[in-house]
Formats: sequence, structure tokens, C-alpha cells
Amino acid sequence: MNHMIKYTVIALAMLACRTASSALELKSPDGKLVIRFDLKTVGELKDCPVYSLSFQERPVLADSRLGLELSDCPLNSDFQIIGQKASTADSTWKPILAERQTIRDHFNQMVVDLQETRPPLRRLQLTFRAYDEGAAFCYTLPAQAGLTNFVITRESTQFAFICDHTAWATYQAQGNYDPDDVRQKGQLPLCGPVLLSQIQPGVERPLTVRMHDDLYAAITEARLVDYARMKLRPASGAANTLEAFLDAERDVNGEVTGQTPFTSSWRVVMVASSPAKLLEQNYLILNLNDPCALADTSWIKPGKVIREMSLTTVGGKACIDFAMQHGLQFIEYDAGWYGSENDTNADARKVHLDPRRNPNPDSLNLHEVIDYGNTKGIGVILYVNHEALEQQLDEILPLYEQWGVKGVKYGFVNVGSQHWTAWLHEAIRKAAAHKLMVDIHDEFRSTGYQRTYPNLITVEGIRGNEEFPTPVHNATLPFTRFLTGPADYTFCWRDARLKVTQAHQLAISTIFFSPWQFLFWYDKPASLNDEPAFDYWKHLPTTWDETRVLQGEIGGRVVVARRKGAEWFVGAISPSGGKVQIPLAFLEPGKEFTAEIYFDKPDAKGVQIEERAVNSKSVLDTDMLSNGGIAVRFIPTRKATK
Repeated sequence: MNHMIKYTVIALAMLACRTASSALELKSPDGKLVIRFDLKTVGELKDCPVYSLSFQERPVLADSRLGLELSDCPLNSDFQIIGQKASTADSTWKPILAERQTIRDHFNQMVVDLQETRPPLRRLQLTFRAYDEGAAFCYTLPAQAGLTNFVITRESTQFAFICDHTAWATYQAQGNYDPDDVRQKGQLPLCGPVLLSQIQPGVERPLTVRMHDDLYAAITEARLVDYARMKLRPASGAANTLEAFLDAERDVNGEVTGQTPFTSSWRVVMVASSPAKLLEQNYLILNLNDPCALADTSWIKPGKVIREMSLTTVGGKACIDFAMQHGLQFIEYDAGWYGSENDTNADARKVHLDPRRNPNPDSLNLHEVIDYGNTKGIGVILYVNHEALEQQLDEILPLYEQWGVKGVKYGFVNVGSQHWTAWLHEAIRKAAAHKLMVDIHDEFRSTGYQRTYPNLITVEGIRGNEEFPTPVHNATLPFTRFLTGPADYTFCWRDARLKVTQAHQLAISTIFFSPWQFLFWYDKPASLNDEPAFDYWKHLPTTWDETRVLQGEIGGRVVVARRKGAEWFVGAISPSGGKVQIPLAFLEPGKEFTAEIYFDKPDAKGVQIEERAVNSKSVLDTDMLSNGGIAVRFIPTRKATK
């Protein structure tokens, strides 16, 4: 026991130590990622906190400023280090609905206590974490005399890159990552792959940056619960440098108010040798959130959803019957069931149809549909716009629980400011108290709160099939938007506006993670023939035991393999198409599988299915149409004979 204590003390001393230049240094558990912290002169300011980051002995970030600006006086210079504490943590936990069955949370941590060298001698605490998957830091204003109530007007947080690297930018949570598509719409091509020097204020997070062919980073945030959303903009007078700014509703500088002690959300720099590895390691965002706060999660269920579009009883029952036949678990009544969604007088406590969507006011008996669904094992989800949510949340949540509703889709929520961030997360917690699952739509992007409150099933914050994006956009999303969690893409099957094939749709439903997958978004059961290709979606899980990213090129070829139980599912897309070779080494050795392969017909009008016998030594070799895709289900058959 004494030997263990001694070893721990030595290990902790090595985690954060002073280098020859008097800086503090923190290494990841595998030693490849290194955070360095120091107090330096920056311009006319002395003793400013700065950090730098390297990976595999290669620079990722040069000296980057830290600090806060309070309403009365900046808190970002004239510091001395008055204390430091190092620790390590290594645990494994099981998420409720995720891309893998277990997640390891392994990091080394350094807490640095700073105090001003001039009156009023205010204190600031910085917490750094070094993971094998990336770096994170946050600010704490400790309880202290003379600083009880505060207003943070901005951060001094910087991300100073070494060169003018390429980054994949967009300026809205539902923004477009394909610059050619943006250009065709007559907009400025500032999205997609651009140089850091071309980035404009208001760029979204995560922002993925390519430094070398074998070195990538992504800037984002985690545990955004009671703070203003972080966006990024160029830092004035500093080349290749981005700075955080606190966002309000319309990309203007916001404020954060509170009382000490107070801790900010995490600023995160994910680092990996490839885009594929960035995606495989996106559990880092979950690790930076608090553990599950719910004692009972048995009522939280994943599944596939079809939207009911007619706002009728007949239509609802037809969707329920379709869901039973095709392996879906939920139906959803979207906007219009309680009146015009943008009407501030619309009452979400009762059915009152929007006449523009359904002019027959008596055609929907919602309670009859809910009861019918519950007897069939199909749950009902209700959409509620933010106008009604903000006025009636405390009334409608217990009411929907009483009705037998399974979940609520929060629509057009306000985002950005501290006020609306706190309000929205409180709305998630209130829904959990009534055993209601939540899907948040429009401009909200997740920062990992689904670990703490797993009734937060999915969110939008993505340019999905409502906007009919290009295959280049779809092939960019895994390495940008999906680095921070699930996204409700709203897949559809038949629509003349689609820019991709149906096999592409099957493939991205595997590549894109969401515990609720909304399928057939613009389709109605009556207009859908019973196509053999629907079998893929019928058997497709929406949560996974294991995920592997087999190929990953941002905006190019993407191949993702996911396992549920003994079965594997693979999705592959490539905007340019061409020959696809997928080694199947991820399959369990010594077993044979039947591969059900779904790919485009030569004329791109429909899906054809082929079966092959394969094992872990096989290579799946096939051709893909441009804008197309390949989806494969691997079913164990028998033990291989020797």
C-alpha cells in the first residue's frame, strides 16, 4: 500500500512540472500530447497567462493568450502563480445511448491558481486536462473577498496556430460546408475548406483544422450549460490566430453574469493523426460533462421515427401501422397540431389545427392516436415551438406525461446567450422529471449534456435533408458537426430535390449518429411502396456497441462500420464515386457472415441488393456511383470450419 502511495505521488509530480523556462507542463497519459502554461509579456501587458499545445513533438498551437475581461477591469495580466495541483483519473463508464458500449475517461489534470500582483489582488483559477484525444481547459472565479457578483464581457482566450492552415468553416449551426453549393446560391464562398486568414467573425464550432496530412485539430467546447455559447473570430493583430467570443442571439458579443464561485464551459482542442481518428474519439466531449444525474433511465429509448404530415387521426394510425411493419419505434406530429407555431397565442395544451396545414378542425383526435400507438408499442412525439415552450413549459410537460406522450421536439429555440443557454438546459431537466425525451431543433448544437441528462436524445444543429444538401456537404459532416455529438438529419426517401441517391441515404443513416433517426421526412406511408431496400432501415439500430471509422477524407470518401450485438453495419459514401475496397478485418475472426449489400442501380433510380459470404479475411470490392453510396449489413451465419 505504501509503495502505491509513493508511486502515485511521483506520478502526479511528473504530470505538471516546471521546465527549464519556468513554464508548467502537462502531458497526456500516453505522453504524446503536451500542454505548456506560462506567464509572459504580451505587447505592453506583463505576466499574461498563455498556453501552447503540441502532439507527437509537433506544434499544434503556439503561445495563446488566456484570461477574462470583467465589466470593471480585465483579469488577464499582472499575475503570479500562487498554487498548482496535479492529478490523474482513469475510469470506464457506460453511456445510455451512444456510439459505443463503454467509454474510457483517462486524463491528467493540472489546476493553476493565479493572483494579481496589484490591487485588488483578484484570483483566477485555470484547469487544464490532457487526454490522449485532445486538450481542454476552463476558467474558475473562486469565492473571494471583493468579487462576489461579476459580469464577464469577453474572454481573452486564443488559439494561435503556427501557419495559415486549412479549416472547414461554416457560420451557422445549420450551415453549408460545400463552397460550390454556396457559390451557386449567390452567397460568399467563405464556408468549407478555407485558410485561417480567410475566416470571418462568427465561425461555428467545432472548427476542424488540417495542419499536415497526418495532423488534424478541432476547436470546440463542452459542458455548455450556464454560459454564453462560444464562437470564433480572427484575433486582432495576431496572424493565424482565432479568439473565442461570447455569443448572444445574433453573433454579437454576449455577457456572462453570476456569483463566485463560478466555472466556465470547457474550451476543447481535439487532436488526432487523421479525420477518421477525430471522429472515432468524439467521446472526448462526453467525458468533459458530468455523469448521469438520473437514477432511473429505463424509460429512455432510442429508435426510428416517421413524421405524420396530414395532422389527422387516420394519418397517425397509418404511420403507426407503417412503423410496426418497417421496424420503427415512434411517430411524430410536427408543427401545426396546436395552431400556427409562430403565433404567440397558440396553446400547446390542446389540439387546434393550423388551417393552412389542415383546414378540417375535427380530423385529429390526438388522444386516440396516442392510445393506439401505446397499445402497438409505438410512441408519439409532439413538436412544440419555442413561443409556446417559453410560456407554457411548466404546464405542458406534466400534461404530456399524463397523455402518454414519449417525447417533445423543441422547435426554433433561442440560442447563443447565457440566458437562453441556461433556460434550454433547465427545460431538458424539467422534461426528465416527467419522463419525457427531448429532440432540440434548429440552431442548437450539442456540447455533451446528453451524458448528464440522457433524455436529451438528439439535436438538429445541422444542414439536413430539409435543405437537400450536396454529397460533398454530407461527406464533410462526420469530421465537423458530428465531432460534438448526435444530429437529427431528417432523412427522406423520395423527393425530386434530393442531390444524392437512395443508397446514399441508406449509407449516411449508418455514418451519421442519432439515437432518434427521423426517416421518410417528406414521405407518407400511402406514397411508399413496400420496397426491399427498406429492410436495411428496418434492421438498422440507432445506438451502437462499437464504432470504427475505416476511411475518412473530409468532403471525400467516408466509410464507417458500427456493431450492435453480433451484427455489423457499414455505410460508405464518396461524392466522386469509383471503386470501393473495404477490408473486413473488423469482423470477428473465425466466423462467417452473410453480407447484405445495398447499392445503387446503374441508372441511380433505386437500390439493388446482393448477398455475399464473407469473413474477417475478405475485402468487399465493389463500385459506387458518383453522389451514391453503399450500405452493408453483416449477419453471422455459422462457425467457420477448420
